[in-house]
Amino acid sequence: MKNSDRRELLSRVENLIVEYCEGCFLHQQLKKEEGRRLAHRFCISQCTVGEKLQEYGKKLI
Repeated sequence: MKNSDRRELLSRVENLIVEYCEGCFLHQQLKKEEGRRLAHRFCISQCTVGEKLQEYGKKLI
């Protein structure tokens, strides 16, 4: 993978996190009610943004 492609993917990841994940009400509510681990698990396995982040992560590896 070229350096420019890698930078582009990292930029997309950062934009997704800033736009959707920071301050996410659902994550905050789950963390409060069920705990940090369950909230994180939800983000990774069920959230559409988390799925997109995983796709980008696989491309970076």
